[in-house]
Amino acid sequence: MTNFSPDTAGAILDDFDSRPGSATSLVRTVLGAYVRPLGGWCAIADFVVWMDALGVTPDSTRIAVTRLKKKGIVRAAAREGRAGYDITEPAAAMFARGDGRIFGFRRMDDGDEWRLISFTIPETHRAARHQLRRRLAGIGCGTVSPGLWIAPEYLAAEASSIVDALDLTSYVTTFVTAEIEVPVTARSAAAQWWDLRDIAARHHAFLETCARAGPDPHTVDPRDAFVRFVPLLDAWRIIPYLDPGLPPSMTPVDWPGERAVAQFSSARDRYLESSTRFVSGIDYGP
Repeated sequence: MTNFSPDTAGAILDDFDSRPGSATSLVRTVLGAYVRPLGGWCAIADFVVWMDALGVTPDSTRIAVTRLKKKGIVRAAAREGRAGYDITEPAAAMFARGDGRIFGFRRMDDGDEWRLISFTIPETHRAARHQLRRRLAGIGCGTVSPGLWIAPEYLAAEASSIVDALDLTSYVTTFVTAEIEVPVTARSAAAQWWDLRDIAARHHAFLETCARAGPDPHTVDPRDAFVRFVPLLDAWRIIPYLDPGLPPSMTPVDWPGERAVAQFSSARDRYLESSTRFVSGIDYGP
């Protein structure tokens, strides 16, 4: 019998329940992109300053941190007499997994291999089955049928980790193939297997966020780089999970993904290093 626990699995696997742009989502983004690479601990007083730069009030910051503490993302830890928080080990692993996805978007070429994931899970494990479907969708897998899922081969390791974490390996069989025959066009099949409208809408929303940020200034200091980049990163970070990076033959001809990837890559190259100096205390503004 499986040892599945929704609470335990939630602490292990990636979780994007927070709405992008909310205080909780922004706090989570700052933890993953800045606090973890800088050692995994921060004083709450410093965190309040960083979030204030983003327009988040101290009370909202503290409430958001408390929510993430309940989720197992952080734990209270004082250092040298300063109250603060450590990123937990499971959360640090989750953030590390996200780096490759968020900062290195992948896209298939026509002819690349696919991973097919087949499972039949009994009713006695209904909760685990629900979590498996939810988590597979959350990393970009498509639904061919309720018990057959499809993903680019480069997602195979992530899918396997989800199956292992949910203790469902005895119910899952996978296959690798480079050829898929469908009774309709490849684009039509992709539209049935993935919610391409939702993914496209997310790309468009990200591009709108970029547009609202305005043109890049000629020069930008570390604080301004932080203020400009964090909302873009927060709006972007979920997209590389939901968008599997389908090959051109399976996406609409007006697919916004390429433009969104280019915009994010440009912002990352321009702002990430400088914004890290703001958080680390180098060139720290008043």
